[in-house]
Amino acid sequence: MKKNIGTIDRVLRIFFAVDIIILYYLETFTGILGAILLVIGGIFLVTSIFRICPLYTIAGINTCAKEE
Repeated sequence: MKKNIGTIDRVLRIFFAVDIIILYYLETFTGILGAILLVIGGIFLVTSIFRICPLYTIAGINTCAKEE
């Protein structure tokens, strides 16, 4: 698959994923909300590592710098 996540998008996803994971383990988010946010944080982390977002592919969004 072609990469569709740019640098700024990638950094923001990692930042939010780490924040969500830390807040979950500090028990700021608990229960079902905590579990849902933890899954979302995991998805952000995985998509930023591989630089591929399936939703971006479906929507036709590409935040990568254009290659010349």
